[in-house]
Amino acid sequence: MANFNFKIVAAAIVGVAISFTPSAAFAQTTAAVEITPDTPLEDVGRENTLVLGWSVSSPVGVTNPWAVPGYSSSEGNSLMWEGLMFYGIFTDQDIPWLAESIEYTSDDYTSLRIKLNPMAKWSDGVQVTSKDVVFTMEGQMNNDLLRFNKTFNTFVDSVIAVDDLTVDVNFKVPAPRFKFDVLTLKFDTGMPIVPAHGFDGIDNVNEYAGGVDLPHTGPYDLVAWNQNQKIYNLRESWWAIEAGLSEVPDVKRVVIANLGGTIGQNMDTVAQRLVNNEMDSALDMRQDLIASILEKNPNITTHSGSEAPYGYLDWWPNALWMNTEEGQFADVRVRRAVSLAINREQLNDILFDGAEIATIVPFPLFPGLQKFMDTDGVQALIAKYEPGKYDLDEVASLMSEAGYTKNGDDLWEMDGETVDSTINGFEGIHSDSVPILVEMLRRAGFDASTNFGTDAFQNMADGAPGLYMFGHGASLKDPFATLDFFNSRNAGTAGEPVGAYQFARYSNPEYDEILNAMSVIPSDDPAFEGLATQALEIYWRDQINVPVIQWVHRIAYNQTYWTNWPTAENVGVGVNGAFWHKTSPLVVTNLKAAQ
Repeated sequence: MANFNFKIVAAAIVGVAISFTPSAAFAQTTAAVEITPDTPLEDVGRENTLVLGWSVSSPVGVTNPWAVPGYSSSEGNSLMWEGLMFYGIFTDQDIPWLAESIEYTSDDYTSLRIKLNPMAKWSDGVQVTSKDVVFTMEGQMNNDLLRFNKTFNTFVDSVIAVDDLTVDVNFKVPAPRFKFDVLTLKFDTGMPIVPAHGFDGIDNVNEYAGGVDLPHTGPYDLVAWNQNQKIYNLRESWWAIEAGLSEVPDVKRVVIANLGGTIGQNMDTVAQRLVNNEMDSALDMRQDLIASILEKNPNITTHSGSEAPYGYLDWWPNALWMNTEEGQFADVRVRRAVSLAINREQLNDILFDGAEIATIVPFPLFPGLQKFMDTDGVQALIAKYEPGKYDLDEVASLMSEAGYTKNGDDLWEMDGETVDSTINGFEGIHSDSVPILVEMLRRAGFDASTNFGTDAFQNMADGAPGLYMFGHGASLKDPFATLDFFNSRNAGTAGEPVGAYQFARYSNPEYDEILNAMSVIPSDDPAFEGLATQALEIYWRDQINVPVIQWVHRIAYNQTYWTNWPTAENVGVGVNGAFWHKTSPLVVTNLKAAQ
């Protein structure tokens, strides 16, 4: 293998993860324009209509994936946009789509070739060609507002249209994960292909709303959108039908019912609408609520049927993050004490009816990652560091060693200050877990409380005192992408806000060298396992953050009108069932009418 300068691999894999930014980062530039059909929509009947509940907050009318800010793929727009490939997490298989194949053409992963499906067409009938792929990729390279800009500029040297259906991508350094991380749609990651001709005459692609005019390849057309709902109609000319990739979908219309508020609010009302068969599915719910739904409506099921944990493993395990750069949690002994204060077995019992969901690692235990966890090297680290240990006596020992004493309220204190352990989080998704964690921390002597306020995310971004309940996206097959969050280049600048997955502000040149070496080799390289084990040891040794729970998508699937939802007993094409993810076209188009 050639000698590469690992220092230049600033790897930018953070850019492929779900994106959260402080609210003040951008000014709104994409105007909201209500979409109203010219004539009243045909009544296709409830039996042909899929109703999905979501909190729609993006500007009305924004369908352009390059609109910054304003575009959201989570609110139904993923039904319009497709990528080169999909990936089925439950079958561990690529699903070729706009591309018939994507293959590396060099042993050192410095080039790959994309062969497009000759049947692929845009909604206006224009063929999808290499011109569109080159336009999409060069757009990412040249526009620093786009999601994959940093990734492209880190890895990509050139994008060349060989012919109308063939594109060669050449890399500056080995890029063994580029195909999967960037060019493949899975969960909420991956890059959709946009139409070159759809942006003709557009001076500023980031301010263009798109509306109903922007050609797309997905199976549904947006036909109406106001503050209450979004409506998509099936496009009978969808290219995938003629290409033999899909049967004609039974779902003729999709309605995204706006739940209002922020994600996770008003869920009691949402639950009742599901029970009443007014909705077919909605965003994921907490355990008690979805268990209640299953009792009230026998037509409703989940990924795991009527058994706990009522869902499937998502890609977003949650941890307690903290600012490791400054303040009370800059002391690794205090961070370790926080982990020791958490009774993960009790979390399993209370939150998941005994299912083993609590975690000690920052990545989800899908098969490839579980295989890594089962290696002798990692098992030896678990025995050495005991990352899942619950021990209040050891908490006391570490806090005393760090210079803290208990005050009259039985809280750890130094120089008159207790350890501010306020947990910043989000009520809609953390209302079950955070109060339990607060109680555990207080029992261990930490001055813990809950903050579900509107400033919670900004506190995380600013590195404010306290703890931050937040997830880790990225890794699905091997641990690199998640471990790379803690590379020093993601530590940010002291006193300035950082983005999601940078909240730890951790910096360690020793760790960086390991991650830089991992970044240019595939996970089946003989050296990879050893490097990953070294990185995980530093993660546990330095307690960079405190893993708490894997994330479970507890999604209700109402079968009154629609069947063939993806479940553990019916994996179908293998994609997860979240309609707000980029794989949603495969979920919706594979549903079958119940009546």
